[in-house]
Amino acid sequence: EVQLVESGGGLVQAGGSLRLSCAVSGFTSRDYAIGWFRQAPGKEREGVSCISASDGSTYYADSVKGRFTISSDNAKNTVYLQMNSLEPEDTAIYYCAADRHRPTTSQTAAVLFSFLYDYWGQGTQVTVSS
Repeated sequence: EVQLVESGGGLVQAGGSLRLSCAVSGFTSRDYAIGWFRQAPGKEREGVSCISASDGSTYYADSVKGRFTISSDNAKNTVYLQMNSLEPEDTAIYYCAADRHRPTTSQTAAVLFSFLYDYWGQGTQVTVSS
């Protein structure tokens, strides 16, 4: 059974940093991809970034490019989202999700379509104060 468990959320001031973690278990190969999504109150869910576990290829939404960095520690089966220069607009519940078959991530916004992802974590709250 595939499980995803997020951690690392919290309250931070604008301009600060947080690192989210997504612990991944249950996959028998590394052909999967992990995506980070977020949803603010009253807004639609938004794809933030994703990474393919097998080759480390990544993609970022324009809203976070240059501020957020996604990485994977395959030895720990954990994907991280380092968030720097946080803004109040980044306040949301952050979810990690898994696409069970994506050995490489292409440079197209379609890689963050939520319907492509088969498994979801429970979410972690990130609040950025102004």
